[in-house]
Amino acid sequence: MLEVILCSLITVLPDFLYRKYRYGMSWGKEITFFTMWYELRWGISACAILTISLVTLVFFYHPSTTHATPIFRTMTILPEQGGRVQHVFVKNNQQVTTGTALFSMYDQSQTAVIDSAEVQILEVEAEFATANAQLEAAKSGVARAHGAYLRSKHEYDRKMKLQQQGQHLISASEVQKLGDTVGVHKAEVNAAKADESAALAMIETILPAKKASAVEVLNSAKVEGGKRTVYANIDGQLKQFTLQPGDYVNPILRPAGILVPSDGEASGREGVQAGFSQLAADVIKVGMFAEITCLSKPFTIIPMKVARVQDIIASGQIRPNEALLDLQDRAKPGTLTVLLKPLYEGGLDGVVPGTKCIANAYSYHHELIESGELGTGHALYLHMVDAVGFVHAIILRIQALLLPVKILVFSGH
Repeated sequence: MLEVILCSLITVLPDFLYRKYRYGMSWGKEITFFTMWYELRWGISACAILTISLVTLVFFYHPSTTHATPIFRTMTILPEQGGRVQHVFVKNNQQVTTGTALFSMYDQSQTAVIDSAEVQILEVEAEFATANAQLEAAKSGVARAHGAYLRSKHEYDRKMKLQQQGQHLISASEVQKLGDTVGVHKAEVNAAKADESAALAMIETILPAKKASAVEVLNSAKVEGGKRTVYANIDGQLKQFTLQPGDYVNPILRPAGILVPSDGEASGREGVQAGFSQLAADVIKVGMFAEITCLSKPFTIIPMKVARVQDIIASGQIRPNEALLDLQDRAKPGTLTVLLKPLYEGGLDGVVPGTKCIANAYSYHHELIESGELGTGHALYLHMVDAVGFVHAIILRIQALLLPVKILVFSGH
């Protein structure tokens, strides 16, 4: 309507003034509601053509959308394992920080595993004491066997020397017997050393491995036991958290509640996601200026800036299934998703995340025109494109004024 009024001022109005002062026609006589379609046909036709051209120009270079919302992400509160709730540490709508304990579940089985692992560690430590005693006994056995071996070897060598000197007091059988005794004592030394090595291996290799295994079992049991208490992993506010002791929660079917982030882009307080027509894909660029007005903050125009443009259209996504895709089943063409962020700090203060908004984006070619790279005609055209943006700005402000009236009066809400 605003475009029609503006265009009629330079088309219909001059045509009427020409008819009035050139031919003496006046409204109510020669020009009436029934004759104006003929008398003012040139002005009306020019007004229609100019209006359509202006609307097309405005909406193409300064796109608008009613599909704008500060979207926020919710995180479902789920345990890693199912179980029955034992303690609830927080309340619904409570603000929590990272690491806050939310609730815990019964953990008798984990407690039993932890106790068993601790007992196993104590048993291994007791085996260390026994192995050390065995090592000392083995060392003593080696010393005794070595002493007996040295004595028998000394006696054998002495009598062997006497026999070799021709003394017939030492018989060959006696020397042979002493040699056998030396062999037996040497074998006993080797056996004692083997016992010592076995005791040492038990202390240095086997028992440490057993203890490490027991400690690993204990740590694993403690980790599993820790999973029975669920903590908040971000700062946020609890919603739909009506958990009570005795309730059963499951990571697949029975969530405990929802956690809404309070900070960051996921909170919906740092930006607005807007879905523009695909025709604006070549017009909307990062850095463009924009404006929004929202239901939760009526009568207010918030200056914004395009921060990110999604390079894909969501309606084009597919997932493999048992049926082939038929494109005619996709009636909606989809929109170009754009992230708008406030131009000034605190611009979205008072805007409730999830609210309905209207957004306008404005083309701006001042730098390109000032660069001198364009021809005169092209520069004048871009000047006109930038100038007609005020039409959309006026329309947005009219929408901001009429939006509460439309919602409260005409929709009955």
